[in-house]
Amino acid sequence: MEGGSFKRYLCDDTKGMLSLYEGSFLSIEGENSLDEAREFSKKHLQEFVNHNNDQYLSTMVSHALELPLHWRILRVEARWFIDVYRSREDMNPILLELAKLDFNMVQATHQEDLKQVSRWWRSIGLGEKLSFVRNRLTENFFWTVGCTFHPRFGYSRRISTKANLIITVIDDVYDVYGTLDELELFTDAVESWNTNAMDGLSDYMKMCFLALQNLVNEMAFDTLKEQGFHIIQYFKKSWADLCRAYLLEAKWYYTGYTPSLQEYLDNAWVSVSVPTILLNTYFSATNPITKEALDFFEECPNIIR
Repeated sequence: MEGGSFKRYLCDDTKGMLSLYEGSFLSIEGENSLDEAREFSKKHLQEFVNHNNDQYLSTMVSHALELPLHWRILRVEARWFIDVYRSREDMNPILLELAKLDFNMVQATHQEDLKQVSRWWRSIGLGEKLSFVRNRLTENFFWTVGCTFHPRFGYSRRISTKANLIITVIDDVYDVYGTLDELELFTDAVESWNTNAMDGLSDYMKMCFLALQNLVNEMAFDTLKEQGFHIIQYFKKSWADLCRAYLLEAKWYYTGYTPSLQEYLDNAWVSVSVPTILLNTYFSATNPITKEALDFFEECPNIIR
């Protein structure tokens, strides 16, 4: 930069300009120079797309302008790039074949994970018995692949997909089906984490509660066996927090109350289920589990909010 402005000759380096544009999306609050870099590079990349004959580079630039790499799912991006790379004049055939082989091998692993979760989903019967819930098996699995696509994280993908499916079901119970009285009883049951608390629940809520308990117990057993670490207490708190957040939103709906923006945000960072999802992902993908990380989850810093 010269005198607070970017040098004009930088515009001749389109690849460098593209890297600058992609990198600008990694800025944090207060990094004004990167905000300026984004606007500067975006303007000149748009001009490049409109006035050049390099098909490969134009495709790369247009793709970045549509959505930066930092915001994309890497395995989906890899599949897209394989096709684009094939059109490069200096394409390396061996590298291309290696990329295709890698993608197919990893995809086969993902497909096996999805088969296992699909069998589990059919066996617990929530999607079949509870006709009002969203059946989002594939979408939830796709989400976990975006977080942990490496083949070695198969257990994490399967457990996280199961947890996300249970979250989806319980969210629908609170949002579209349960009465306020039923929802209060369900929240009490999750807070107590006691099967005796199921006595007052409707049958469909009993299924939800047992499915949740069974999933948490499965993960707790695996973690205790592999690492000697007892994790149920952390899940009890996380799921209770989530259900309380759902219940508060249900109360707002049934009473016709409109919360202030701050009230809504104070509850929404929990009700969007991110803390629960992160906890599931951490426990299923991490070995060894550390006290420092657990303290981090307990404090719920702004990066989680």
